[in-house]
Amino acid sequence: MEIRAYQKSLRISPRKMQLVADSVRRLPPQQALTQLRFMGKRGARLLAKVFKQAISNATNNLGLSPATLTIKHIHVEEGPTMKRWQPVSRGRGHEILKRSTHIKLILESKEPRGNKLNRKVEKANIKENKEPAEKKK
Repeated sequence: MEIRAYQKSLRISPRKMQLVADSVRRLPPQQALTQLRFMGKRGARLLAKVFKQAISNATNNLGLSPATLTIKHIHVEEGPTMKRWQPVSRGRGHEILKRSTHIKLILESKEPRGNKLNRKVEKANIKENKEPAEKKK
């Protein structure tokens, strides 16, 4: 089963983000999050958000355990580029390109999909079994 998470138009160069993505590409998601937390690059914070989003999608929407997830694919591609101009001598202008990035993260799980309805029933059963202690007068 595949779990996807996207982040579009991040204001960081794709080249810089690719360095961060390459460093965690072969790790399990939980270990990748730990490594990103202590990495000194700005792109690490942005990529960590995408990892958290994907793990949350797997646990909340599909009922999967975070321990069973593996990284299938991290794709960093170029987003829209803003073009700005810097005035220079003799009435000319130099172009400044403010690049942005799109990130696509795909996690994979071998575990079968958990049924959301079954989880709700289990929670209700747990609540019913916990009866409040009787009040003494």
